[in-house]
Amino acid sequence: MKIPRNISGQKLSKLLKRFGFEISRQTGSLMRLTTTIKGDFHITIPNHKSLKIGTINNILSDITDYLEIDKKEFMKVLFR
Repeated sequence: MKIPRNISGQKLSKLLKRFGFEISRQTGSLMRLTTTIKGDFHITIPNHKSLKIGTINNILSDITDYLEIDKKEFMKVLFR
């Protein structure tokens, strides 16, 4: 599965709520999402209208490393 184009930071943060992520704070255009599924884990997402592919890829890689799941399977569930 390909990483979707033209996804916003707000949209990505809403999609990540399925996996227990909540916005813990926002400073300027950066949102900090936190989950406690396997201990505390924080990820920072830019609140931009369109995120770059590399930014989305890095965010998804960090999350799948934390959750210890396959990235392709994670993307199927996240972007279905």
